[in-house]
Amino acid sequence: MAAIIKPGMYRHYKGGMFRVLTVAKHEETEEEFVVYHVQSLGFEQGIGQYWVRPLAVFAEEVEYKGKLLPRYKYISS
Repeated sequence: MAAIIKPGMYRHYKGGMFRVLTVAKHEETEEEFVVYHVQSLGFEQGIGQYWVRPLAVFAEEVEYKGKLLPRYKYISS
């Protein structure tokens, strides 16, 4: 079953804040990508930039400091 990602604010497991705008499909492969906007820094990427990440990677869980956490956690709409 594919992950359901809804628009809104998400927090990265290391602390950055991101606004998810939509999920888009690649024209040739039909792979789904999350389109998001950087709201606050937690990384080298600049505030105000737009990024895409494969939906499967956006929705996965990662091990961090001995705990299994969502890579991006939904915060609010």
